[in-house]
Amino acid sequence: MDKWKTGTDAMFILLGAIMVLAMHAGFAFLELGTVRKKNQVNALVKILVDFAISTIAYFFVGYTIAYGVQFMSGADVLAQKSGYELVKFFFLATFAAAIPAIISGGIAERSRFNPQLGATFVLVGFVYPFFEGIAWNNRFGIQDWIASVAGAPFHDFAGSVVVHAVGGWIALPAVLLLGARRGRYQKDGRISAHPPSNIPFLALGAWVLAVGWFGFNVMSAQTVDKISGLVAINSLMAMAGGTLAAWWAGRNDPGFAYNGPLAGLVAVCAGSDLMHPLGALVTGAVAGVLFVHLFTLAQNKWHIDDVLGVWPLHGLCGAWGGIAAGIFGSHALGGIGGVSIVAQLIGTAMGIVIALVGGTVVYGTLKKLVGIRLDAEEEYNGADLTLHRISATPERETNW
Repeated sequence: MDKWKTGTDAMFILLGAIMVLAMHAGFAFLELGTVRKKNQVNALVKILVDFAISTIAYFFVGYTIAYGVQFMSGADVLAQKSGYELVKFFFLATFAAAIPAIISGGIAERSRFNPQLGATFVLVGFVYPFFEGIAWNNRFGIQDWIASVAGAPFHDFAGSVVVHAVGGWIALPAVLLLGARRGRYQKDGRISAHPPSNIPFLALGAWVLAVGWFGFNVMSAQTVDKISGLVAINSLMAMAGGTLAAWWAGRNDPGFAYNGPLAGLVAVCAGSDLMHPLGALVTGAVAGVLFVHLFTLAQNKWHIDDVLGVWPLHGLCGAWGGIAAGIFGSHALGGIGGVSIVAQLIGTAMGIVIALVGGTVVYGTLKKLVGIRLDAEEEYNGADLTLHRISATPERETNW
């Protein structure tokens, strides 16, 4: 019976890992459809190579920091319990790799390729797992302290704050340090529009992400006996709420309409195991409106050239999700309870601070030491030109 259970658990979390792995195709197509045509190949290659770097960084460094687990034993030991610990690593590694995938959308079209890979290794190997360990493994006893202060530990079932807010708030200093794309904001105050290059690809990316999200959220239970249909329905309701709210607030703009479900899904991750479906619907709807208005403000008023809007989508909607878990997860609003709004505020603020400091240090150091921005010619002709120069040789040129 034990062997059956461990085998079932291993299959359960492996399916979750595969679904979240597929989400990275969603990240790629979402970025591919948003950036200008001259930068599309760069976007595709960057997401793939970032994922590979993330896997290595998390295997050798990050997973140990977060959970104290190392994979230095022989294969016979690692294969115990049907290899459950290995597929658990695989599942959590796909979460970790979402950090550079999120950042990639914000810094698109003017960031240098190789320095970004260096940033990926440091962020996935050190910065992200530091907070992941605090939130999900009670590292350093911080969750115990939060519980003593607020009456409950910080709750983030599937990563509204741990993954999305952290990724979005790391991206913010990266975007600011890079500066806007050349020609985006004119000296006379005019804004040069850079509309999505391919709405069908953008839509495809959003659909792939939305489908994979049900593995992201539901399989966060990590074992079959803890699975909850409530998580699935709450994810569905938040997706619907985010879609309708963003469609309405964005006045039928397809870019907003297809980012709306993602905003709702980002926000519901933290409390998807606690909320009543009506609470999830409201959480998603608020996130949809939040994304539309903050994306518009950031781009048009504050001149923050965040290409895919990853700071409002992941950073702000993720932070809202952490807080919403404390609101709609309470008994008073139909939730299961066992969560504290004070704990949620503390944990969310802690994640934001760690992300901001980590992002500023990593990208600030890279900017000073090696530079993080394409030169004028490369940016004008497109980031794909950089990849062409890296891969082409006198004997064999690669033409995209």
